[in-house]
Amino acid sequence: MTATTPAAAPGYRARRTLPLRVEARRQLRRRRTLVIGAILTLLPFVLVAAFAIGGDPSTRNSGRISLMTTATASGANFAATALFVSAGFLLVVPVALFCGDTVASEASWASLRYLLAAPVPRARLLLSKLTVGLVFSAAAMLLLPLVALAVGTAAYGWGPLQLPTGGALAPGDAVLRLALVTGYVFVSQLVTAALAFWLSTVTDAPLGAVGGAVGLTIVGNVLDQVTALGDWRAVLPAHWQYAWADALQPQLEWSGMLQGASVSVSYALVLVALAFRGFARKDVVS
Repeated sequence: MTATTPAAAPGYRARRTLPLRVEARRQLRRRRTLVIGAILTLLPFVLVAAFAIGGDPSTRNSGRISLMTTATASGANFAATALFVSAGFLLVVPVALFCGDTVASEASWASLRYLLAAPVPRARLLLSKLTVGLVFSAAAMLLLPLVALAVGTAAYGWGPLQLPTGGALAPGDAVLRLALVTGYVFVSQLVTAALAFWLSTVTDAPLGAVGGAVGLTIVGNVLDQVTALGDWRAVLPAHWQYAWADALQPQLEWSGMLQGASVSVSYALVLVALAFRGFARKDVVS
């Protein structure tokens, strides 16, 4: 099916096609959404069990203080540790899944051409899919620290956030810093989201889009470890993925997070523009 402009009909409003609530309800009922939610909910309990079996991590340090060694100091420390151990890979998966399994899944079910024949404008379809994918990705980012904070508080008590650099933040300030960290982690994952979304518009295989986004994200992480690249690593989104650590010090430092956010958003805008441009010209036969 080639891109065509639908003929006007009485009562037809392009902006009313494929409402966000309908798309969100469809995605919420899918099994993979429930599985992702269950995994992110269970992870804090797994970490608590691991610390219970392995003992207090603060007794195993060699004079070097890190988030891991202060994990059991308070609920806030436990939530920060949960974000630290999951931000590099685990949280990449739901983002790639929610944004990559969008257009490609419709094509694999042979329902994409029927949506466009409804008629749903192509730009409207992509916008609805992308918006819902980002909302579900943000919900996944928020679910983990919220559950970790609740589980950590129940297990280790409500107290100040012990900082790896020394000192502590009052519980109220700690919650605000954790909210900032969570927001930055989401922004840093916009590259993966946009990459998965773009791949979803060029392939009919959802696993190809999701796997491609995760794979290329891993490649970016590997390249960032190549110190021979020097300053070129600064253009890699992976180089800034842990810039949120600047929020976990007595004096909040913004420079690293601002640079990381600008790199991530720049890549994301380019990839989303490619997705819309390519899909507008695509011959849809699925």
